[in-house]
Amino acid sequence: MVETRILRIDPERPDPALVREAAEVVRRGGIVAFPTETVYGLGADTYNEAAVRKVFEAKMRPVDNPLIVHIADFDQLYEVAVDVPPSAASLASRFWPGPLTLLLRKSARVPGVVTANRDTVAVRMPAHPVALALIRESGVPIAAPSANLAGRPSPTTAEHVVRDLYGRVDLIIDSGDTVYGVESTIVDLTRDPPVLLRPGAMPVEEVERVLGERLVIPPFARGLGMADAALAPGMKYRHYAPLKRLTVVEGDYTNLDGYARKVLEVVLDAATRGSRPAVLCSTETADIYRAAGIRVVELGPRSNVFVVARNLFKALRAIDEMPDVDEAFAEGFEEKGLGLAVMNRLRKASGFTIVRV
Repeated sequence: MVETRILRIDPERPDPALVREAAEVVRRGGIVAFPTETVYGLGADTYNEAAVRKVFEAKMRPVDNPLIVHIADFDQLYEVAVDVPPSAASLASRFWPGPLTLLLRKSARVPGVVTANRDTVAVRMPAHPVALALIRESGVPIAAPSANLAGRPSPTTAEHVVRDLYGRVDLIIDSGDTVYGVESTIVDLTRDPPVLLRPGAMPVEEVERVLGERLVIPPFARGLGMADAALAPGMKYRHYAPLKRLTVVEGDYTNLDGYARKVLEVVLDAATRGSRPAVLCSTETADIYRAAGIRVVELGPRSNVFVVARNLFKALRAIDEMPDVDEAFAEGFEEKGLGLAVMNRLRKASGFTIVRV
């Protein structure tokens, strides 16, 4: 057991003394859970191989699943990456700080443990005052995955981090809820054309607009199976999963009422077989399930998928806290904008258990 401290830092006006206290943990080789605009991360000094190994141990994360290197300025980009293409500069100047991660060629300074011994490195500049202040004060880029036990839903509050990692990490910074609620978008710029490795909080359409070309979107980026190898986080292994069984029910979302009633048939069929189901659904369809006596967890309106994405991991964790529910069924969403990230997370969280109606 590690003695874990919790430090509350105001996300709007980070207290420099508190940031220094957290940065000292990083500088001495400890591991710190810290907020970003996407989800909470679990970070260590990128250049300290022993510290980075503690991150894998605390999360029980497979060592072939690489981390993202978080930077606070563009000088650090050129510390951790080499042969940076013009496309990376264009995307970084437009979207950083922000929820976009770029896969680039790794510099010799970055230890192999960070990148699963690959010659590429995933880099981003987070758009959270506390995260940026922590990186700057630490004086080094911070390598970090999400601050949860491997495979579990990512943490969007410090409370989620406490539940998964208390006693396993040195420090947890509590700065309230994250903004986006899903991880960053990851784009591989080492290939031509660029490849989407993970959809996230930065819509693919925005990235394509800056690049002036379409991204290659392989099936694993849509959540339809795993990649053969993890070039970046989220490509391999089951992720984001509640402890209880989850099934994603997909169909024709243009006829929403008809679609929801087909989902209800699937849920009621499970109930007749002795299951105690709940439904993760949109605001527009929630009353259909409630009228049938089914437990409901509302994700948000289909007209605002930002809200759906922000609530997703909280909803997946809520399922596990319902004593009268033993499995869940999730509605699907159109794969546009943040909807692609939502479907990637839901499909992976279900272990690719998908029913089409």
